[in-house]
Parts: sequence; structure tokens; C-alpha cells
Amino acid sequence: MTHFSALSLLSNALTGHKNWREQWPDAQPKKAYDVIVIGAGGHGLGAAYYLAKEFGITNVAVIEKGWLGGGNTGRNTTIIRSNYLYDESARLFDHAVDLWEGLSQELNYNVMFSQRGVMMLAHNVHDVQSFKRHIHANRLNGVDNRWLTPEEAKAFCPPLNIESNARYPVMGAALQQRAGTARHDAVAWGYARAASALGVDIIQNCPVLAIRRGTDGAVEGVETTKGFIKAGKIAVSAAGNTSVVMETADVRLPLESYPLQALVSEPVKPVLPCVVMSNTVHAYISQSDKGELVIGSGTDQYTSYSQRGGLPLIEHTVAAICEVFPMFRRMRMLRKWGGIVDVTPDRSAILGKTPVKGLYVNCGWGTGGFKATPGAAHTLAHTVAHDEPHPINAPFTLERFQTGRLIDEAAAAAVAH
Repeated sequence: MTHFSALSLLSNALTGHKNWREQWPDAQPKKAYDVIVIGAGGHGLGAAYYLAKEFGITNVAVIEKGWLGGGNTGRNTTIIRSNYLYDESARLFDHAVDLWEGLSQELNYNVMFSQRGVMMLAHNVHDVQSFKRHIHANRLNGVDNRWLTPEEAKAFCPPLNIESNARYPVMGAALQQRAGTARHDAVAWGYARAASALGVDIIQNCPVLAIRRGTDGAVEGVETTKGFIKAGKIAVSAAGNTSVVMETADVRLPLESYPLQALVSEPVKPVLPCVVMSNTVHAYISQSDKGELVIGSGTDQYTSYSQRGGLPLIEHTVAAICEVFPMFRRMRMLRKWGGIVDVTPDRSAILGKTPVKGLYVNCGWGTGGFKATPGAAHTLAHTVAHDEPHPINAPFTLERFQTGRLIDEAAAAAVAH
């Protein structure tokens, strides 16, 4: 099978160049793979890269129903942070931040990682107590986080309104200076190019129809629109489609899918120096490298596969942002979109083995998927290579929903962007 560079893949997507079937008219696989990764987003491509780089497993195919980076990786919050309350979450997300810090150099691809800081606003006594609890827990786990007074918060982010008569008065803020943002889809292209250079095959426009299992119950490969592709191991990392794919292997997952809305404003000169989040008003705001204000909210309150979402939710979010940052009231919306996020009952990921031999899953990240990208990809690759979880992702087992050992980050994080 021919190896693709990221640039040739982009060219194919833009120009309608030969697809898989045109290059191989008989639509039959030319070889069997050691590992197939389903889903060419940041997590899937990253897992393939680490399988090749760290574990020497290069006979890998990443299969994508559309084009690489065209799913949730192409429509996310861009926010990266690790100031989660519980030990399990803090370890995984801080591992991801460690990898983010050197990712551009490792991949020789600029993912535009900017450690501009993430500030979480406290608007009431409950917020103050909750965020100070977060800060103490983070420090015990070696995660940087510190408390700011309202005046310190405004000094760090001058557009912030800290007047006492504000609708949402600012009583302080928690700041993780090491956190920040990255280019939303650059990580997928960086991993794609690096994985391809190591021998990984990337197959686009090839929807997976089913996972085939043998008489012994173990995986044998995948049925696709291009034919059957054989593999010894299969890792599923396809946000918004994981449940559908896994059900073909008789594995049911405790997932629900929700729209997650966001928008960007018209571009302006640099005005917002950091990321600002407010759990109370369910909103966040940052500024992209192109000058757009990136604004988003929590997930919609109903399950749906719509990539539009409900308009009223985003209207309330924008209204709240205008109260916290009055100077942005004259801004105009440039575009709005919705991504589909898979959510578990405890709002924490499932990352590890399944009851089916040779089948692994990475899903249920909710609103935390992008920031976890390198950490999730690295630990998934470790799990696939060794058939045992990495110590960091060991708590994120599927079996926890049977044993009751839930992580329950939802109760701790409220809005987990």
C-alpha cells in the first residue's frame, strides 16, 4: 500500500484526486495489518504515530470515513489545560500538557501551542470555595494553579469587568499559567505527516461498516466500503461514531451524543491575552491567531447528532460574555458551528481494552477531547502495543461502569472545556 504525506492527502481532499478505490480498482486489501486505527482525528493519528515511533509497530493503517482532521478535531475549543480536580483526570491531562509543550518540535510541524494561561472566574461564594479546592488538589498532584484577586485577574486580563455592580461580579479567579491554546486541526496534520513518514498507511474516504470477529471471538479485521481489511488488533477512536462501530463487534458503550456549540467573531487586533472561562454562565472566550474571538458554551441539554445545535443556548452564552466583557458588545459574529461529543455517565473518557480480544476503544471525552490529544494517543498506543493499559489510563476502564468505581469529573468540573 502506498504511503501518503499530509500534503498529498490535503491535495487529494481539495482537488478530488484519485481515491482509494481508483488507486486499487479491485478494492481488495494488499496486505494484512498488525493494527488498524479507526478514526483519523488527532487521537487516532497520534496513536498510530506513537505505535510506530515508540513501539516499532509500523504495519498500521488509520482508516477514516471522511478526510483526516475533518471531525471533532476540526471543530473544537482549542483550549488546553490540566487543572482538573480528581487524581485520575489530573494525571492524564497533565501528561497531555507535558507532550503538548514539545509537540511542534517532535513532529516538525507548528501546532501553534501557546501557553497564554487559562483563567476560571469565580462569581459567587460557591465558585470561590470550589476553585480554591481545585487549586489545593492541583498542587498536591504537581499541577500548577493559583488564586487571583479580582484586581489581579483584571491586571492579567484587562478587558475583564470587575465592577461590583456587574451582573456577574468577579470575586476572584483560578489561573493555570501553563495552560493555553493550540491550532485546532494542526495537531492532526502534524501527526499524519509524521506517522506516514514512519510507514503508517492513512486511508481516507473509507467508512468502516463493521468489525469482523473470528470463531474464537477475537477481531479479524474490518468490513469497509472498499472491502475487507484484515488486522490483528483494532483501536476505535472515532468521536460521534464510536458506539455505532463498536456495536458491530457486540460491544455496547454507555455513551450519549450531544451537540457542542461555538462561534467566532469578526477578527480584531490582539485584545484578549488569555483564555477566560466561567462555569457559572457556562461560557468561555479566547482569541485565535487570526484575531477572531472564539466563544463557546456547555453542551446542549438534549441528545442529538446535529452539527448545528440549538440557537438559544449560544445566544445566552453570548449575552453572558457581553456582561463579563462589555467592550465586546459591538463585535459581530462571523460563523457558528456545532460538534458532536460523546458523553459517559461520569463525563470522563473510556480508554483501554474491551471484552473482545484485540479490540481497544478511546471515547467519551465529552468537551475534554482536544486538550487530551497527545496524552490519550500516547496511552492508547501503549495499551494496544502491550495489551495492557498504561498506569495513567488504567482508571479509565470500561469495567468501571459495572464496578461503580466512577471518576465523576462532571461533578467536579461543571463545564469541562
